[in-house]
Amino acid sequence: MVIRVLLADDQKLVRAGLRMLCESDPEVEVVGEAGDGREAVRLAEEIVPDVILMDLRMPGVDGITATRRIMAAAPAARVVVLTTFDDDDHLYPALAAGAFGFLVKDTPPTELLAALRRTVDGEPPFSQAVLTRLVEQAVRARESRPEPAGEVQVAELSPRERDVMALVGAGLSNREIAERLNLGVSTVKTYVGGLMRKTGTPNRIRLAVLAVRLSAANRGCPSWRTRRPLSCPNSTDSG
Repeated sequence: MVIRVLLADDQKLVRAGLRMLCESDPEVEVVGEAGDGREAVRLAEEIVPDVILMDLRMPGVDGITATRRIMAAAPAARVVVLTTFDDDDHLYPALAAGAFGFLVKDTPPTELLAALRRTVDGEPPFSQAVLTRLVEQAVRARESRPEPAGEVQVAELSPRERDVMALVGAGLSNREIAERLNLGVSTVKTYVGGLMRKTGTPNRIRLAVLAVRLSAANRGCPSWRTRRPLSCPNSTDSG
């Protein structure tokens, strides 16, 4: 299967580099290039690519708006955001707009090509650095609105489910999780789907955000993968 990719970035040099990288793989084909969000939306509807590599900062219609419009017109589209470290304020809105995955622009070439394959397999790719920043944004956005329900649901998960969830939060792919836990890939997929249902998270990235947020909230505890992940005693009370 050839992966058909649309590149959306306002910098010609960046698009040229991405095209060169993609076309170094015989199983990847660049089927279009867009220099702004408006053109990205038009080409996405016209070409219907398998993956859209989307820059967030573009003139006119930006990457967030373009992603929202693409998802409205084609909900099955898979937009993978390419971000830099000064795009923090745009990450959570891009997630809300329907971005399927997030990668930093300095992702190693082999990892980016692997991310394209994960995307067409239905497994959202994301860089751990981006995930951490998404968590920070989520926490800031919800400081005045605690969300106890999710934690109550997480506390009811089995130890194996929590192991899988923690590894999703670490950015591991289904295959990597399967190897780490000595499980089949299909079994891991089943666990991930069940975790999203039980925690009320609509996709893998939000599940990963929840996993990292729980881990950060319980730093210093033996493990957030306990019966009560948000109620670990602190060191002065543990006796």
